[in-house]
Amino acid sequence: MHHDPVISVERLSKTYAGGFQALKEVSLEIRRGEIFALLGPNGAGKTTLISVICGLANATSGRVLVDGHDNVREFRAARERIGLVPQELTNDAFIRVWDTVAFSRGLFGKPKDPAHLEKVLRSLSLWEKRHNRMITLSGGMKRRVLIAKALAHEPEILFLDEPTAGVDVELRRDMWEVVRQLRDSGVTIILTTHYIEEAEEMADRIGVIRAGELVLVEEKRALMRQLGSKELTLHLRDPLEALPQALSHHGLALTEEGHALVYTYDANEQDEDQAGIAELLADLEAEGIGFKDLHTRQSSLEEIFVSLVKERP
Repeated sequence: MHHDPVISVERLSKTYAGGFQALKEVSLEIRRGEIFALLGPNGAGKTTLISVICGLANATSGRVLVDGHDNVREFRAARERIGLVPQELTNDAFIRVWDTVAFSRGLFGKPKDPAHLEKVLRSLSLWEKRHNRMITLSGGMKRRVLIAKALAHEPEILFLDEPTAGVDVELRRDMWEVVRQLRDSGVTIILTTHYIEEAEEMADRIGVIRAGELVLVEEKRALMRQLGSKELTLHLRDPLEALPQALSHHGLALTEEGHALVYTYDANEQDEDQAGIAELLADLEAEGIGFKDLHTRQSSLEEIFVSLVKERP
């Protein structure tokens, strides 16, 4: 994987006429060949950011380079490198699959290439449906046709805006498989989602956007490691009214009406934890506090995300 950015977003802001600021000084570099997930609640600015990068909306300030091309000054060069799969299913009900995909290629001034279109349709399991009119297809098949249209002009970068919104779980897995195959063929992929599971499953890196601001960009593995705090829960033999003074320095929480003690620690600092837990157990024994059982739990990306997206004061 080359680390030269295939997309550079530099201090991008977008304010609408009414004064609503949809993007606030967003800077982001997308690496060539990665799957990047832009994760955030609905209305956070994900679609706006994609629209600006793809040249469908103008930024108020800042700039975007696509493979080195300024997407305003060199719009065509930038735009032809990008395939965009929008959220909305378009209304070309009576057009046949082959024609709508061929038309998309033509829009970019690319010469006819039936062999390429066949490859794309086959890779998306649409070949058998090539003569079908759009209106006869299921929602999942229509979603695949949108991807085929986006790939018709052989882009190097593919944007998928909420690719699996309103799609059943079975189909979601199929979509993920398609996306992985595209990445393996050398396409850089940026997807927006509000499904944590999707980001966790697919992405090499995750950017979290909230209220128009990019609050975090991180390698997925690092993110899950960093923020993976663990909890040790001790179920007590006898409930405690309050935490004994002798235990106050451990940062414990008393839960379940005094029947359980919860100790939170960092999942990465293995050695320190062992020491911390050993010390805690020794202190409990010294205080004569017995417990029936204990279990640990590691936080998921979901909890991390929820804590990030909560409106900060």
